[in-house]
Amino acid sequence: MPPVAPTSRQLASDNYAGLCPEALEAMQEANIGHAPGYGDDRWTTEAADLLRGLFETDCDVYFVFNGTAANSLALASLTRSYHSVLCHETAHVETDECGAPEFFSNGTKVLTMAGPEGKVTPAGIRHLVEKRSDIHYPKPKVVSVTQATEQGCVYSPAELRAVGEVARELGLKVHMDGARFANAVAALGCHPADLTWRAGVDVLCFGGTKNGMAVGEAVVFFDRALSAEFAYRCKQAGQLASKMRFLAAPWVGMLRDGAWLRHAGQANRQALRLHALLTPIPGVRPLRPPQANSVFVDLPPGAADAVRGRGWRFYDFIAGAGSRLMTAWDTSDADLEAFAADLRDVLGSSIR
Repeated sequence: MPPVAPTSRQLASDNYAGLCPEALEAMQEANIGHAPGYGDDRWTTEAADLLRGLFETDCDVYFVFNGTAANSLALASLTRSYHSVLCHETAHVETDECGAPEFFSNGTKVLTMAGPEGKVTPAGIRHLVEKRSDIHYPKPKVVSVTQATEQGCVYSPAELRAVGEVARELGLKVHMDGARFANAVAALGCHPADLTWRAGVDVLCFGGTKNGMAVGEAVVFFDRALSAEFAYRCKQAGQLASKMRFLAAPWVGMLRDGAWLRHAGQANRQALRLHALLTPIPGVRPLRPPQANSVFVDLPPGAADAVRGRGWRFYDFIAGAGSRLMTAWDTSDADLEAFAADLRDVLGSSIR
């Protein structure tokens, strides 16, 4: 694959995007002078308070470097080594975290279920819990949902409430991998609380990196009792930043005037635009209408390699058939038009 020019934009992942202005400005503000370390700074306090205001509840908030750490440490706080975590078979905690949830929980087993759109279902949860109750089976303890899912779909508030209700009935806690939680909120147009604690979610791993920050995720415990000694988990796992203000300050920049939601909405709109540009191209088969900021398409044989040969990067995705094209906060109309033009050209060349 040819190298990518530093100034080019790509469709492989929203991780490719740079910092949005609000996050960068807040980091620059935090860089003036000295401040206490390890989270005893005003930026960390303000970011946590802004998240409490956003969710309208007195939640407990921690900042870690990345999503794998957020998910793994959150799940470890909800389980013991003989427990199990129930999730979709394509969930990031199962397919893309190198066994970190099992490692940090000292062996908790991840049990998976199938389901449409990358979603767990109440029936799937019940099946995994009730299929066995003997001492030889790792006791189900947590349901993990991904919002938006690895297949680019979003859980509605009603779907999440249904998951929360069956979890409570069966004695399970609910964890949400919210790497693209902002995109889900923007897509659904509902209050963040309606997708979390009001629906029965106990802990949210709220992603910032994919929404325009350089680094940093927020682990939000809606049930404070579940976060007992979580600070020690973070320290032991190498997730206690000595200059914590540089993880927290971008959250202040994103939350204080709603930039987190604006940028997510823009990324979602660009996914819809890309879908509209690709749908009329002969030989291109969209797999589903975009719900968040990803577009999944089937391309004719050789087309993916040909368009990659023109410098584009995207994944033939692990979580389902087809190629995944990801938009970000800074994806422009020109980016989308250029990709569509290159795809039309390579397909036209193959037909000729």
